[in-house]
Amino acid sequence: MPTPPPAASPRPHSLHALRTTVFAIGALLLLVAVGVLLHQPLLIPPVAASAALVHGAPGLPISQPRNLVGGQLMSALIGYATLAVTGSTAWGAAIAAGLSMGAMLLTHLSHSPAVATTVIVVLQAPHPVPFLPLLVLSAGLLVAIGLLPGRIGGHPVRYPLSW
Repeated sequence: MPTPPPAASPRPHSLHALRTTVFAIGALLLLVAVGVLLHQPLLIPPVAASAALVHGAPGLPISQPRNLVGGQLMSALIGYATLAVTGSTAWGAAIAAGLSMGAMLLTHLSHSPAVATTVIVVLQAPHPVPFLPLLVLSAGLLVAIGLLPGRIGGHPVRYPLSW
């Protein structure tokens, strides 16, 4: 007898959705401001995806601080290593993305938005300074802001579940 499909998850309470939206916007505005001030807008797409995980799915393993910070940093470093070998090519970006995914799986640091960071590094070749420190700062700020909703109350999942 076939197994029935899992039931759809319940719709979040509208106050929870509003709180999540406000904190995500606040986090992203802060990160965009830092990126604009330092002339590094390249981080906005992968950091926005990371923010979506931290605020929208705080209970998932890929949303936890270790995965967010570790996955982003490792993926950027893999991007720079691949860039040194292949140059700034679409082929190199594809190889780097695959290497990044494999490395994250092997190290238990899976964070899917980090693959975009790898691709950005290979295709755009940003200078490692200020790119890497800004990446770590951005990830750290996302974690710090992610802590707030659960401490203010009413958030169904306290972030983080693990460090």
